[in-house]
Formats: sequence, C-alpha cells, structure tokens
Amino acid sequence: MSEIWSKVNRQIPAYLKRYRQIAVVGLSADPTRPSYKVAEYLLYQGFTVFPVNPKYEEILGQTSYKSLLDIPGKIEIVNIFRKANYVEPIVDEAIQKETKLIWMQLGVINEQAAQTALEAGVDVVMDRCIRVEHAALR
Repeated sequence: MSEIWSKVNRQIPAYLKRYRQIAVVGLSADPTRPSYKVAEYLLYQGFTVFPVNPKYEEILGQTSYKSLLDIPGKIEIVNIFRKANYVEPIVDEAIQKETKLIWMQLGVINEQAAQTALEAGVDVVMDRCIRVEHAALR
C-alpha cells in the first residue's frame, strides 16, 4: 500500500490545480473548528465548496446538504472531516456521485475505505490537510 500512497501524494499538486468542486463532509458552522477554517480558506481560494452536515441549512453562506447524494451536479473532491469509523458510507456515496478524489483530512485514516475507493477508480489522499497542501503550492 505504501507504494500507492507515494504515487498518490506526488499527485496532490495536480489534483489541487485540476479540481475545483469540493464537498466538505462534517463541516462545522463553528468558526473555531478546523473544518470551518479549511472550508473558509478553500472558498477564499476560489474553490466551490458544498458543506455536508445534516445539522445545518447553511454554512459559510453556502447551502448545507444532508449527504453527498443530495448535492446537485458533480463533485470532484470529497474532503472528509469525520472520524475514521464513519468514512466507509461516505466513500460509498462518493463513488455513487462519481467523485474523482476522496481526501481524508489529517488524522482520518481508514485503509478499508481507501481500498474500496481505489478499486472503484477513485483516487485517495489520506491523513493530509487540504489547506496545508494547497498553501504549500503558493
């Protein structure tokens, strides 16, 4: 598996330049939470952000969706801010939405979900912060 991660991690700059539609699963409306800060940064950088959190109708001025399947249109990146034990159903929905990339945030590691995504032809970045990776490109 480490060979796969090495290849995927080298592609991070290309992913962040190519893909602009990002669903943030587990996005909090609390401005002190990391998910909020990351999504705010992504919006500021010109990405389209789709919040996914059934507790809220709107976050950061964007409509919040109950699930990935409720988002109209395409999603290129699914950025996951949920505990690892909640990731597998999110990956299943992302595959149904024909997502290009699953991005599990720093500290989110689920090898089984990653393998499922890879087998479905969806690229995976795991245990990395999308904000940190994007800022490193500037």
